[in-house]
Amino acid sequence: MQPEPYTRREYVSAFRELAARIAASLKDVAPSALPIQMYVAGGSALHFHTGARVSVDIDATFSRRIALPDRLDVAYQDEDGTARLLYFDRQYNDTLGLMHEDAYADSLPLTLTGIDPQVLDVRILTPLDLAVSKLGRFSDQDQADIAALAVEASSTRRVSNRARRRRSVATWATRPDSAATSPAQRKSSQRMAQGRDALFIARRENAELIDR
Repeated sequence: MQPEPYTRREYVSAFRELAARIAASLKDVAPSALPIQMYVAGGSALHFHTGARVSVDIDATFSRRIALPDRLDVAYQDEDGTARLLYFDRQYNDTLGLMHEDAYADSLPLTLTGIDPQVLDVRILTPLDLAVSKLGRFSDQDQADIAALAVEASSTRRVSNRARRRRSVATWATRPDSAATSPAQRKSSQRMAQGRDALFIARRENAELIDR
């Protein structure tokens, strides 16, 4: 996929600059280890899919452990002249949230001018998997993001089904006869149940667009 016309040109340029710096840092990596896949989630992936809000950070993981360059932040001006900053979040950890086991295999390649995909293969989570990844924290912003992504997903029912497969593991872990019944796990299970409700609400509100 390529950046759509509805994405913000200035944001895409800043994102591309950071990706270029990461790609340049791979010059000494053995050819047999290339390409390195960069899997983008969070607000950056949301923007490429929907053109909605821009994020101040890039949440991404890599197919291999790599040494990131020191300077991974870019200051830029938005279309209206607003000063903005985009940086790579070195603290992002995909194991802290809900992620479908096929999310990376199903991710979409993002074509960026000047980035050789044979060196750095930038990939975006699908709208479906991006929505599922937002069920763990489920903040007000996550709920708004899920509603926006529901328009992009071919069916919110698919999102619900995919999330349910991950939720079933947590449900088993919090059964009375299971040893895994900590307050944190029970809270996680409750949040995922709330996520299911949000997906149904998103489907209802966007029914005309989703069910065509």
